[in-house]
Amino acid sequence: MSSDQNVPVGWDQARDVAYRAGAAAATGAERIPLALADGRTLAEPLRALTDLPAFPTSSIDGWAVRGTGPWRPVGRVLAGGTPPPLAADGTCVEIATGAMVPENTIALVRIEDSATEADGRISGEPRHPLPVPDWRMPGEEAREGEELLPAGTAVDPAVIGVAATCGYEALHVRPEPRAALLVFGDELLTAGPPGGGRVRDSLGPQIPGWLRRLGATVETVTGPVKDTLAAHTEAIRAALETADLICTTGGTMHGPVDHLHPALAELGAEYLVNTVGVRPGFPMLLARIPGTDGRPRFLAGLPGNPQSAVIALISLVAPLLAGLAGRPLGDLPRVEAGTAVRGRGRDTHLALARLDATGRVATPVGHVGSAMLRGLANAHGFLVVRPGGAVAPGDLVPFLPLPLLAGERPFTQERS
Repeated sequence: MSSDQNVPVGWDQARDVAYRAGAAAATGAERIPLALADGRTLAEPLRALTDLPAFPTSSIDGWAVRGTGPWRPVGRVLAGGTPPPLAADGTCVEIATGAMVPENTIALVRIEDSATEADGRISGEPRHPLPVPDWRMPGEEAREGEELLPAGTAVDPAVIGVAATCGYEALHVRPEPRAALLVFGDELLTAGPPGGGRVRDSLGPQIPGWLRRLGATVETVTGPVKDTLAAHTEAIRAALETADLICTTGGTMHGPVDHLHPALAELGAEYLVNTVGVRPGFPMLLARIPGTDGRPRFLAGLPGNPQSAVIALISLVAPLLAGLAGRPLGDLPRVEAGTAVRGRGRDTHLALARLDATGRVATPVGHVGSAMLRGLANAHGFLVVRPGGAVAPGDLVPFLPLPLLAGERPFTQERS
């Protein structure tokens, strides 16, 4: 792809290029215990190892009965045991929820619907006799060998629960992509308030959290890296020793202290995306660097302005990591616009917005300049306004959510 900065790539095309590059580089699988699988990605389909349930299972506390009542109790069945068949009409056994239903049972009578006669026999009426009894039938949820979840499924606590129910102790998952962060800029402070012409680095502390939410393991955070070509090149080379993906902040332009492009040239990098037609977020880049082991490594150049850097992260890094992890990219959900949102001419406009309590209506937030983070802290994601377009109140608009941890839900109370 051309590295000409004057020819920005469309935002949708850039996402697709990043995803396909990641998918092409995805390799291997590893087997890990269920307890460690949260946040990973299935490398193969999850199949039922047996019928679910594996045996007829009582869904009530009560009595398993044979024949017509009243019934003579002949025993008790608790969860975890294998009961003998009911041998004669007119007999019953006390049964607990989750216990295996004995053979020859014709119905279950709930404890609250039963009574004990003077002679010790049990009377009562089943609410659901055969053929629709008060128990779960074998294979009701799944049959042995049935595919429950496809490869590429993101593993969360619910997926782990399904696997455990099936009898799995471990899962085959994709390796976690390893990421490194390089923070460029002599003007950055790493402690204390800004002043004296220097600003506080806000990307070094926050980018690792976004990367973890996108499924990467953060190996190193380095910086601020000195504003020289030698320091940039050396830092990238060092990160390449452990990382599949390097994210850099700042230096994506061609100014007097912007050394990222010359460093990439020195390292023999190939531009996949160099400049994207999106606002905020200009300029950003994604490059592929050959590894000494034959596997490609990737470098995502994020702008120095904080909000622009996050937009670059979810525009290029998110689809790249989805591809590396073997996850589908998927279509963006659509939400109703709460207010009008202007377009940005030939560029895609990503407008920071928060969802209402229903999750169906998104309203733009304030404080959304490229260098601002206050709006980001009160947003759930971005309304996507296509090039040449604008959004009117009530329009259905694509919504790009901010990345979340597995099982995490967006907040609904605005933070002041």
